[in-house]
Amino acid sequence: MTVDEIIAELSDGMSIGLGGWATRRKPMALVRAIARSSLKDLTVIAGYGGPDVGLLAATGKIRKLIFSFVTLDHIPLDPHYRAAREKGAFQVWEVDEGMFHWGLRAAAMKLPFLPTRVGIGTDVINQPGFKMITSPYQDEEELVAMPPITPDVALIHAHRSDDRGNILNLSVDPIFDELLVRASERSYVTVEKIVSTAALDMKTNSRFNLVERALITGVAEVPFGAHPTSGSPDYEIDLDHLRLYSKSASSAEQWDDYKSNFINVDEASYLSAVGGPSKVSSLPKPIY
Repeated sequence: MTVDEIIAELSDGMSIGLGGWATRRKPMALVRAIARSSLKDLTVIAGYGGPDVGLLAATGKIRKLIFSFVTLDHIPLDPHYRAAREKGAFQVWEVDEGMFHWGLRAAAMKLPFLPTRVGIGTDVINQPGFKMITSPYQDEEELVAMPPITPDVALIHAHRSDDRGNILNLSVDPIFDELLVRASERSYVTVEKIVSTAALDMKTNSRFNLVERALITGVAEVPFGAHPTSGSPDYEIDLDHLRLYSKSASSAEQWDDYKSNFINVDEASYLSAVGGPSKVSSLPKPIY
């Protein structure tokens, strides 16, 4: 598929799960396409939010956000997310990372809930949407009954795929992208490169294959599709661009300029605007 064909499969009011972690392997090409589309009233599910959430917040696409945090790592808080949150621009359901994990796992396992101690003793479970359950065993412990988090669609970014949807995620940390795909009704993946099935060398690389291809609805080849987040080991985080992105929240003029240069353009123009393949490929590994 193409990016535009994937976006055409989405509709107003959908719940959309975004893979990756903050500044690592976010499906940014798809996020930018959503940002410049007419889509609206989305429930965005991003346990580990980054510029994906910020861009969708700044362009008014979010009706409700289900999340654990939104950060740019080296820049502690995404300024576009912060501005929207302070204005009360959308509803939020804020969950602990452990709760988010358990919600995806419950959905992936087709269960009505999973019991957990996470959240007990905090104000998190005072939000609507949480119930307690008593263990049926002798201990009779009171636990949080974490409900399933079930997106209509999952959008993730991986490194390699064939045209049948066998995907390889070559990152050191696959994060929870597998569970996000399993929890969702449909899943679309952008990849750095689509290759032949033989070139995937699944005998050697099977540990990098997140999920069965039957769970992948469509794939699109989008080189550098995670930029400005990292697509490591192919390329690293673009900290200079994240600073530029953050600065764009300073005024309406700077935001309009950012949108003109980096959002309201196709991916080829975007890649050219950020310095081209050679620059992105040579980005230094960040120090945390």
